[in-house]
Amino acid sequence: MKPKTKRLLFIIALALISGLVYIFTYVPGLSKKHGVVETLLYLGDSDNQPLIVAFGGAEGGIDWHRNHMKSKRDSLIQKGYAILAIGYFNAEGTPRNLDRISLDAISDTIMNIAKNPKIDESKIALIGGSRGGELVLNLASRFDHFKAVIAMSTSNVSFPAITWSANTSSWTYKDKEVPYVPAPFKTIGPALKGDLLAAHKMMLEDKEASKKAEIEVENINGAILILSGKNDGQWPASEMSDQLIQRLKNKNFKYYYQHVKLEGGHIAPLENFNFVYDFLDKYLPAK
Repeated sequence: MKPKTKRLLFIIALALISGLVYIFTYVPGLSKKHGVVETLLYLGDSDNQPLIVAFGGAEGGIDWHRNHMKSKRDSLIQKGYAILAIGYFNAEGTPRNLDRISLDAISDTIMNIAKNPKIDESKIALIGGSRGGELVLNLASRFDHFKAVIAMSTSNVSFPAITWSANTSSWTYKDKEVPYVPAPFKTIGPALKGDLLAAHKMMLEDKEASKKAEIEVENINGAILILSGKNDGQWPASEMSDQLIQRLKNKNFKYYYQHVKLEGGHIAPLENFNFVYDFLDKYLPAK
C-alpha cells in the first residue's frame, strides 16, 4: 500500500473516531423550554372528582389527547374521574427531546391544576406507559401527594435521555440528574437496526449502574398496579416489572401492589384496560 493511501486511510479513521468520541461526550445544553409542560384537563359534571394524571411514552406529545385514547378517556370521565393529559416533551411549548425533564415542574403543574374546585386534590392517581411508566414511578417515589400509580410496560430503572449522545438523564429532581443506566457503545448497532429490546438488554448488563438507577418505588404513598406484556419487543418490561415487585417485597411496602403479566407485547396493557378500571374502583374510587 502506498504511503499516501495509508496516510489517507489513517486520516479517515481518525476522523471517524473523533466523530464518535464527540457524539458520545458532547452534552447538549438544557432546552430553553426546560420545566415547561403542556396540559389538557378533561372534567365531568360531578363534584370532588378524583384526578387521573396521564402520560404517554417515547413518542412524546400529549398522548392521552389523541384519538386512540379517546374511548379510555371518556370511559374514565363517565365513571366520575377527571383526566389531566400531560405532554412533557415534543409537545407545543415543551422541550423537543426526552432529556432531563423536570420532575419538580411536572409535580407543581399537577398540584396547581388540582386546585380546581371540581377536583378532589387528596385523590390523585398517575398512569403512564413505557417511558411514561418510568416517569410515573419516578414521580410518585418522590412526591407523596400521589395516592395511586398505574405503570404499564414500565421499567424498574431510569434510562438515558433520547438524544444522539444519550449521555444525560431523562429526568431531573431538585435540579440534579436522576441516576440512569448508561448506553454503552455496543448499543449503536441494534439501535440503528431498530432492535430496541436488544439495546435495552445490553444496557442492563451493567449491574452496578442498574442498581444505582433503580427507582425507589418503596417510597410511593399508595397502591401500585403494574401491567406488562410477556412478549414486549421494546424492552424487557415483564422482567423489569418483576424486579419492581421484588423490591417492594424486600422493602416491606405497606400498600397494595400487583404485577399482571399479559399475553401480548408492548401495548398489551392498553388492550386489557379492565385491570385499570378494577384497580381504580378499589383503591381510588370516584364515589
